[in-house]
Amino acid sequence: QVQVVESGGGLVQPGGSLRLSCDVTGITLADYAIGWFRQVPGKDREGISCISGRASNHETRYIDSVRDRFTVSRDRGKNTVYLQMNNLKPEDTNVYYCAVEVETLGCSVAATAMSYWGRGTQVTVSS
Repeated sequence: QVQVVESGGGLVQPGGSLRLSCDVTGITLADYAIGWFRQVPGKDREGISCISGRASNHETRYIDSVRDRFTVSRDRGKNTVYLQMNNLKPEDTNVYYCAVEVETLGCSVAATAMSYWGRGTQVTVSS
């Protein structure tokens, strides 16, 4: 059984940083892609970044609003993916989710491509 758990959210001031973790059990995560998403209640879930599996050399993708501020990476010794978020802005306030895409080539930021989801972690950017 695949389980996905996010952690690392919290309250941070504008300009601050947080690192989110996505721990996955039940599969060899290095073979598959991970997507990061965020959602404000009442709105659609937005894909913000993804990292592919090893067959695609762990390539990464970002949407424009987070590129150069967020970095997705893997801990190859663990079944863990990170999202380092720097220079956070109030508009980054959201519940952040990670999800497993059962795809060995490339990665996607489309929610419909994901197979397994975590429950999310709250990120609040406020002074």
